[in-house]
Amino acid sequence: MLLHPKYYFLQSEIKKIIANFDAVGTYVVEGGRNTIKKVKTTTIEVNIKSYKIPKWFNAIAYAYFRKSKAERSFTYASKLIDMGIRTPFPIAYIEEKNWLGLQKSFYICEHFNFDFEYREVVDTPVYENRDEIIKQFTEFSFKLHNLGINFLDHSPGNTLIKEVAPNKYEFYLIDLNRMKFEEMTIEDRMFNLRRMWMSKRMIKEIALHYATLSNEPFDKLYTLLLGYSKDFKKKKLRKKFLKKKLLGR
Repeated sequence: MLLHPKYYFLQSEIKKIIANFDAVGTYVVEGGRNTIKKVKTTTIEVNIKSYKIPKWFNAIAYAYFRKSKAERSFTYASKLIDMGIRTPFPIAYIEEKNWLGLQKSFYICEHFNFDFEYREVVDTPVYENRDEIIKQFTEFSFKLHNLGINFLDHSPGNTLIKEVAPNKYEFYLIDLNRMKFEEMTIEDRMFNLRRMWMSKRMIKEIALHYATLSNEPFDKLYTLLLGYSKDFKKKKLRKKFLKKKLLGR
């Protein structure tokens, strides 16, 4: 276990929670690849993400050669906060290993009461104050890119939003285990936004705002973002179609 110094006092309590993980707390996400639970400690509420036990090859790799998803999530969350980017505060990560490699692993962070996901804005054409949220989301993404934060899972469900004042929103990143820190070209930046599953109208709005912020030509940004978004959608839809076909649906 590695704990953030701010939360050393929770060490014994967290160990007990992990030992009884199946019996404590309430599910936020159940089943699938990973499980997330909300658990109340004696002082705060925390979210605990339990990662699926990796297949044998990855189990060996995560044990000896690569950082686990739990460790990366903790490390990246700490780094983001140091860089002024919001994310639920990282508390700890835990790994259980044996001769077969990495088995169970957990990432623990503060529970965050957000107002909505960016996904709701993307999926709802008539959303209250939608244009302003999109504008501020573009400013947030521009800040990430300028800081050299290439969030590889920059998608609608991985940004949580808190309205802190009328027309003022704060953005929090989650699901952090895939990230690079590098200088980003304008092509890299538009490619990074491709996962947002945007309509042409949203693509136009984001390209307009990003052009103003970056002093890049709108036409160039719109063409790049539209092309990357179309390619991403085609790949996802093709993958979904092939999966259904293989399952005989």
